[in-house]
Amino acid sequence: MRSLASRAAALAAVLTTATLLVPHPASAAAQLVANGTFTGSTAPWAALGQSTIAVEDDRMRVEVKNVVANPWDAMVAAPATAALNPGKSYTLSFDAHSTVAFTAKATVQYTATPSSNQSLATDVRLTSSSKRYSIPFTAAQASATAAEVTFQLGGSGAKPVVRFDNVSLMETQTTRPTGLYVNPLSNPARWAAEHVNDPAATPIRDNIGNKPIFEWFGGWFTDLTKAVDTYVGAAQAQDRLPMLVAYNIPNRDACAGHSGGGAGDAAGYHAWITEFAKAIGSRHAVVVLEPDGVAAAGCVTRIGKDPEDQYRMLLDATQVLRAEAPNAWVYLDAGNATWIPAAQMAPLLVKSGIANARGFSVNVSNYITTADSQAYAVAVDGLLRTTVGAKTYVIDTSRNGNGPYVDGTPEDNWCNPPERRLGASPVRQTSGAEYLFWVKVPGDSDGPCGIGADVPAGSFSPDLAMSLINGGS
Repeated sequence: MRSLASRAAALAAVLTTATLLVPHPASAAAQLVANGTFTGSTAPWAALGQSTIAVEDDRMRVEVKNVVANPWDAMVAAPATAALNPGKSYTLSFDAHSTVAFTAKATVQYTATPSSNQSLATDVRLTSSSKRYSIPFTAAQASATAAEVTFQLGGSGAKPVVRFDNVSLMETQTTRPTGLYVNPLSNPARWAAEHVNDPAATPIRDNIGNKPIFEWFGGWFTDLTKAVDTYVGAAQAQDRLPMLVAYNIPNRDACAGHSGGGAGDAAGYHAWITEFAKAIGSRHAVVVLEPDGVAAAGCVTRIGKDPEDQYRMLLDATQVLRAEAPNAWVYLDAGNATWIPAAQMAPLLVKSGIANARGFSVNVSNYITTADSQAYAVAVDGLLRTTVGAKTYVIDTSRNGNGPYVDGTPEDNWCNPPERRLGASPVRQTSGAEYLFWVKVPGDSDGPCGIGADVPAGSFSPDLAMSLINGGS
């Protein structure tokens, strides 16, 4: 295993069921829906036509009273708290489920001319399972731009009861945020908050939990849209950049197996990466695409698979991200400086779609020094310049403060090795690597190996975290 395994199940549950409650600085993106969490009431939402509304367990319960022909014959609406900016990008997000499966309609429309001037009017397939919907759109041109959000629930041929929660409408920032998002629900931050009386809580919080760390996304989320949208929306609310790892390619981690898994096949992966990208939508983000996906592709021959299929799936993923998440800076992973030589890595990146990405990442979940990682990245970039042109690159410094461990077996050297240390804190640079990032979550295990022999891959260990803080001492 050369990269981080799936996130802990507890974190998956948190991100797929909870709204992130974070402080909003003065520069925060404005929330344009009042009371989208329906705390104590449904106001300012109003029932129109053949519908009634009530608050139920801090959700909005909407009952369609009679069978009606048109969607707008039974609807709910709430005014936007500010006028829309024509030509600007927005995202409407919400959770919903219904007692009857049917296709509803969600709109964001100008109140002066609602039926003829809708910035967003999209069909939404509702089922009995609660699902997150995240819908990007561009505000239409209009002279009067006061707007409202509506959910139109008529025309189903039945009398459904629909429940809504976590309704959000926010404009995408015109200027890309410069600050990186600190997730209060990262594994180390959450552990420190839940163990305040443990002597390790303060150093883990201060040295790791308070840092901007990537969030990893894979098939362990039952509602991927909710997980991604909740995380990206929380960052947007603070005017910070969310940082995401897409980690679900089929035949994942074929070289070692501690993080094996991924989507079942190419079609499943295309569907997954499409949902992932659409959940980001037009919002600003950073994405590291498939750690080890290129470097480990050759290992799939061990299980009777063709490496060329891996490269084709990565190419498709870069195309999907470029189309569906146009403001995401995507870095296709290039392994590390000791794995695939630069002369071999560069053409593999080309066939895997580096032309569609902003650049590439190196040293994800590894311990190679920043200097050696930099030299490797410069060599790769130099070769790319002859084919697809210059690309930026980023380096994972999360655990490379003491460099690599070289005293054991090959697995000992990368799988929870002893005496390692946190590396340079995440920062954007003006020369060399575009960013130094903490892509790997410090304290998350590489697998049941090394000094984390009893810790499953992807699970947080305070002992592993403290070892990195103290440099193994």
